[in-house]
Amino acid sequence: MTTVDNPLLTASELPYELPPFDRISSEHFLPAFEAGMAEQAAEVRAIADNPEPPTFDNTIVALERSGELLDRVAEVFFNLNASHTDDTLRAVHAEIAPKLAAHSDAIHLDAALFARVERLYEDRDSLGLDEESAWLLRRYHLDFVRAGAALGEAEKARLRELNTELSSLATRFQDNLLADTNDLAVLVTDRAELAGLSEATIAAAAEAATARDEDGKYLLSLSLPTAQPLLSSLENRSVRERLFRASVARGNRGGEHDNKAVLLRIARLRAERAALLGYPHHAAYAIEDQTAGTAQAATDLLHRLAPVAVANARAEAAELTEEIARSGEDHPLEPWDWAFYAERVRRRRFDVDGAELRPYFELDRVLKDGVFHAATKLYGVTFTERHDLPTYHPDVRVFEVFDADGSPLGLFLGDYYARESKRGGAWMNSYRVPSRLLDRKPVVVNNLNITKPPQGEPTLLSFDEVETTFHEFGHALHELLSDTRYPTFAGTNVPRDFVEFPSQVNEMWVLWPEVLANYARHYRTGEPLPQRLVEKLQESRSYGEGFATTEYLAASLLDLAWHTLDADTTVDDVAAFQAQALEKAGVAVPEVPPRYASTYFAHIFCNGYSAGYYSYIWSEVLDADTVEWFRENGGLTRANGDHFRRKLLSRGGSTDPMAAFRAFRGRDPEIEPLLKRRGLAGA
Repeated sequence: MTTVDNPLLTASELPYELPPFDRISSEHFLPAFEAGMAEQAAEVRAIADNPEPPTFDNTIVALERSGELLDRVAEVFFNLNASHTDDTLRAVHAEIAPKLAAHSDAIHLDAALFARVERLYEDRDSLGLDEESAWLLRRYHLDFVRAGAALGEAEKARLRELNTELSSLATRFQDNLLADTNDLAVLVTDRAELAGLSEATIAAAAEAATARDEDGKYLLSLSLPTAQPLLSSLENRSVRERLFRASVARGNRGGEHDNKAVLLRIARLRAERAALLGYPHHAAYAIEDQTAGTAQAATDLLHRLAPVAVANARAEAAELTEEIARSGEDHPLEPWDWAFYAERVRRRRFDVDGAELRPYFELDRVLKDGVFHAATKLYGVTFTERHDLPTYHPDVRVFEVFDADGSPLGLFLGDYYARESKRGGAWMNSYRVPSRLLDRKPVVVNNLNITKPPQGEPTLLSFDEVETTFHEFGHALHELLSDTRYPTFAGTNVPRDFVEFPSQVNEMWVLWPEVLANYARHYRTGEPLPQRLVEKLQESRSYGEGFATTEYLAASLLDLAWHTLDADTTVDDVAAFQAQALEKAGVAVPEVPPRYASTYFAHIFCNGYSAGYYSYIWSEVLDADTVEWFRENGGLTRANGDHFRRKLLSRGGSTDPMAAFRAFRGRDPEIEPLLKRRGLAGA
């Protein structure tokens, strides 16, 4: 296949090197991957065999410049495979994942290359490097050591085998989960059974059923977490139970899409790999390079919060049991009942109805007059929609982003609707990573899974979806405002337990009066959200924190339970291990299952958060403290935004992240704002 036939083989000529989606087909990826790996292998071989003594430029900078073709192909492929996959892409993923693992090992386990890196690292104090370059040298040396460069040849051979198999297993877990999530969507035949859902939601369910040739029926699709959003509205208890049981059955019902054997093998091989690298377990290996530093530090934070969170959840459960009785019903509180009765309590206590709020949260207004408006006020950036640029799906929108002085910053893609070809959840990713060294600006995308309304109807969001839209754009800002020389450090290339911090901070503007008044307007009348509802919404935000914190902590502690297994421990029964782990951690609350159960815990088994789900609460300590700083210093101002941008967002991973936080905040983070936010006083 020639470069003319395969657009992936040459740099895009579109603005910001946006991929030419209208010319790319699924069949292009495999040959492009093969060409990219071959090209980088040759580049790296030349670096390793360079007869000149190692210098920072001929070794470290040369490595930074290597792999341009492979990076370009991988960025497009992995985004599309997550956002709009097909059978060909899944087959390519299954074939290429182990090859990419082997390719990475070939680089990091190359003795001659590591010798050059190590020589530079030993001489680092005499090289006269600037701060970012010195940090890059440290990063490369650490990456090589953690990848096994210092192992003997026999250990390297086994490590290669482990990495290759683990990459294939992660792909299989992801494919199984997507297939089972689609297969387990709940089909309802009687419209009356959907009582409580909005007309728009019912119409969307009807369209989803029709798409599967089930005319006249209604299909309730599953979202990624255990707790399904529709459970708060569905009045029919039987349908609620069906939806919940479908959710927890994913990857756990036998057959070709069962994930139990897959995850057991993943956990076992990760433990073996950690032992090979000199660590007691995978969590010790994974967290050593994070801001937490040790698995014990992460565990200690979770254990500190768990008792108070569980006590709060049990108090909420008692209140919901009373609500069931108040409703004249006679049944115990079950997991599929929680959200429904919690919503009733919320409405009665705070006079807030989620359905009443939706007309004020229309997607386009939330995005342009909320998310973008806040970014403009804080950072001076502006947005222009580009209808002339190609996208990979008709639902995707493209915006060009400009800095305060009018100079171009990059492109932002918004892909907000759910579809069967998209994995669950919400995330940000990059199609092009910014770098001054490579003279490249960012192309970033936000993915959500909002139910698409019927043609011609407005997209009305729940309050949670509004928060998620702001959250994911916080990640996008981290990349768009990146100002690093080296691509290794661009934007969100920071420790995993730090990366959620800027995105969590961006959530504070959801209810900021000036921002809320600008976007929260009725989609028909244009009337602003009534002040009564604003006040009630603010009052009600802390309600349900017992449930929310407990389900999160349960998932985080389950993650660490899997990844603190040593290489000599064998687990055969996934359900038994999960139950024992939750009980031991003190978070086994039957009515509050973990946010993700093992067989559909994509974060930790295929999406890069292994031994890292604790990161959200760890980052939230920084977030809550930063929100206090913004409030203390006048809130939504350019001065505050510029300070946050200059000291933290623009730095990416080019410095110690906690040093960047201290430079921004003027001190180390304090946990008290988080405890107050989550109702955990006394923890």
